[in-house]
Amino acid sequence: MHWLTFRVTTVEIFQARGKNMSEEIMKSHTPSSQFDTGQDGDKESFAELFEKNGRLPERLKPGQKISAKIISLSGDVAFLDLGGKSEGIIDLDEFRDEDGKISVSEGQEIEAFFVSSKDGLMKMTTLLRGNPIASLNAIESAHKSGNALEGIVARKVKGGYEVKIHGVRSFCPMSQIDLRVPNDSTSYLNKSFHFKILEYKKEGQNTVVSRRAILEEERRSKIEKLKETIEEGTDVSGRISSIHNFGVFVDLDGLDALIPVSELSWGRIDNPADLFSVGQDVTAKVISADWGNERLSLSIKATQPDPWSSLQDKYPEGTRVHGTIVRLVPFGAFVALEPGIDGLIHISNLGTGRRIKHPKEIVREGQAIEAYVISLDPSKRKISLSIQPSPEKEKIKYPEEGTIVEGTVENVMPYGIFLKFTEKLTGLIPSAEMSTPRGSDHARMFPVGSLMKAVVIDVDKKSGRVRLSRKAVEEKEVRSDLETYKNKVKEEHKSSDGMGSLGKLLKSKMEEKKIAF
Repeated sequence: MHWLTFRVTTVEIFQARGKNMSEEIMKSHTPSSQFDTGQDGDKESFAELFEKNGRLPERLKPGQKISAKIISLSGDVAFLDLGGKSEGIIDLDEFRDEDGKISVSEGQEIEAFFVSSKDGLMKMTTLLRGNPIASLNAIESAHKSGNALEGIVARKVKGGYEVKIHGVRSFCPMSQIDLRVPNDSTSYLNKSFHFKILEYKKEGQNTVVSRRAILEEERRSKIEKLKETIEEGTDVSGRISSIHNFGVFVDLDGLDALIPVSELSWGRIDNPADLFSVGQDVTAKVISADWGNERLSLSIKATQPDPWSSLQDKYPEGTRVHGTIVRLVPFGAFVALEPGIDGLIHISNLGTGRRIKHPKEIVREGQAIEAYVISLDPSKRKISLSIQPSPEKEKIKYPEEGTIVEGTVENVMPYGIFLKFTEKLTGLIPSAEMSTPRGSDHARMFPVGSLMKAVVIDVDKKSGRVRLSRKAVEEKEVRSDLETYKNKVKEEHKSSDGMGSLGKLLKSKMEEKKIAF
């Protein structure tokens, strides 16, 4: 249009175009003698000529969608060819991206909606409920095909996130932003991810998207590859993704494997977070693989030498060791000698000659202690310790079974009485061997320091334990008396055929005591 040589307003441009079009029509069909009313079939009427050269489109209704070609970009608007000599205008801001660049060009065909007509101008828009129609078409197409679209997490809202996809606001539930609910919900803000369209309604209302759906597809693909390379006994490397009291999870490129707390180290670990951190790279051995449930169990300590394999020469019996009390239990105290190696001081080896009811009477957790090795069994992973050196075995003289010993009551327990009968030996008389009525109060009947006789019924020289019986003393004394009577009777009645009155008396005595003759 050569007549447009200076900048005019949009209204002036459109009006000028309309006026020029009418003038061209008039000039192209002069002289006037060529016009008639259309009664002569050989001549064209003015209406026919106008229809041919400047046909106007049918009347548009507000909201009506059309396809049109961009014929020019001028200033802040784009001109659209609406058919014939009709043109529409649309605001160029609708085509500007975040960097201010215009995303359309002359000759490109677009879809737009008719807004209004004023002063001969046909105002158009590509926005539907504030959303670009091209973006809505792309989202709808992705929803139908299952394809993913890129979006930016704009802000956190109730229950999830607002995600902008091609400028259209969508909702991503918190459970769909990742494979696990995030610890830091703000870590995704202003970041770009790919999303699948889970729900889409007409005109982009209530669009629901998911990032998790994409991650799960990727995860399944990675797991199939892992199955080809991983089996029990395989060494794998990964990065710690989370830490719990029961162990740590390691990300093996899409699959989280668990290292139980018992497999983190040969040493005792109370809190895995004290030794490991999220994001730390570790190497471990696969100790079990359940592909059906997608569960792998790993072990770090399986990749390390077993510390018990070299202890036989390091801790022979009698060795003095230093350690720390790590745990107290009713039967003793556990001492950490080195990582992965704990020894037990039995409660009987804590009292230094006196009886105690609980180790806490002597030691406390965290206390440094010196002890002596009294036995070592690597196959059972056991080290027995004592706070005193082991007594020389050859200097202890153990009584023979059946011997009557006499000593003093050292301690009274619900299960029996401890009787000290030599300087170095103390024996236990179980309650069943006390020869007292059931439920008797032994602490009242036999206070500490009381003298008592007992018969040795069992001796364990390896552990230094001696079992005694008070009941057997009475039986032994009665038998001794009977033997005396029997010998006396034999001497006095060597020639007698029967036992006589004395024999009957002895027999009666034995029956009284319920002792077999």
